[in-house]
Amino acid sequence: MKILKGYVFRLYPNKNQEELINKTIGCSRFIYNYFLADHIKELKKSKTTYEQIKHPSLIKVDKCF
Repeated sequence: MKILKGYVFRLYPNKNQEELINKTIGCSRFIYNYFLADHIKELKKSKTTYEQIKHPSLIKVDKCF
């Protein structure tokens, strides 16, 4: 019998921290959706992980926020 354990944390950020968390999550969501759309668009030609890793630096930062 395998017992699984887990922890639950509750965060109480102030307004500045809350804004930074929301920006970070929003930017991560944008990057994920960007590469998902790129992958769907180019189903025949698959990009390597290395090509995808170096590509986010070329995306304009103002799109994330």
